[in-house]
Amino acid sequence: MRLTWKETKYGIRYTKNYRNLVIYEVYVRNHGPNGTFADVEADLPRLAGMGVDVVWFMPIHPIGQLNKKGTLGCPYSILDYRAVNPEYGTKDDFARLIAAAHRLGLKVMIDVVYNHTAHDSVLVRQHPDWYHQDASGKPMTTVPDWSDVIDLKHPNEELALYLITTLQMWAEFGVDGFRCDVASLLPVDFWRRARAAVAQVKPGVIWLAESVHAAWVAHRRSVNLSGLSDGELYQAFDLTYNYDIWPVWQAAVLGQASVARYLEMLRFQDAIYPDNFIKLRCVENHDQMRIMRLAPSLDQALAWTALRSVQPRRVS
Repeated sequence: MRLTWKETKYGIRYTKNYRNLVIYEVYVRNHGPNGTFADVEADLPRLAGMGVDVVWFMPIHPIGQLNKKGTLGCPYSILDYRAVNPEYGTKDDFARLIAAAHRLGLKVMIDVVYNHTAHDSVLVRQHPDWYHQDASGKPMTTVPDWSDVIDLKHPNEELALYLITTLQMWAEFGVDGFRCDVASLLPVDFWRRARAAVAQVKPGVIWLAESVHAAWVAHRRSVNLSGLSDGELYQAFDLTYNYDIWPVWQAAVLGQASVARYLEMLRFQDAIYPDNFIKLRCVENHDQMRIMRLAPSLDQALAWTALRSVQPRRVS
């Protein structure tokens, strides 16, 4: 794939042509009979044969145990950003997986969860002042449904340096991209700084933002919390989620809105975002229902999947 770059005043290089990337999401725990890095490594040739470009790993870190959800806990409740979940293997196992992926021409992307940590994170023990706190001074979440995590409070210079050097560490380790969880909830200046710092140790890293639904951005702003629009995120990211128009797409799949309405929203995206904008087009992910739960028939599910796969950037 030929990449086209442009320079910015922040010294950051942005690609204009990641639009053909095929990104495959992996949940190590459920990928293979043992749920290990070795299982994923053994499956890499199949993924490469499918035309995958980037293997995106949901969080690979140890999971917090305090106030965890379910018996296993959620991988987005992270104990230590600089370690790997021992259930998956060791850092050496992950390094071998990355090397195997690179030999096959695959890139490796990991999840970055910098809005919140587990209640028993190594950070809360060392730096409780890095968190949002309730009236009694106890670390808290700003999203009540997320009871298994507590929110980091940005901006904070010491926190920013810790998080950015962690990203540099993983880039030097061999990681080729970062999918940044609820990126809309952090300051855009943090993401610009992070990208520039990572580029110093490894140019060309791919940055994917999990941008959030427009209604949630509006809600966050209404209660004086951070909430970045997708347009703001393109100051630091190559790709953002398609959640800004996800409700319209979902309604079209369900037959509650016309396909023409969905196409109208695609044209709207093309008019409001920067020229280099790229959207992650998918029909499902770990946070959303499977396409077969939405589509009225298998044929329609396949048709929507095909459309998402070959959808041009501009819709005439």
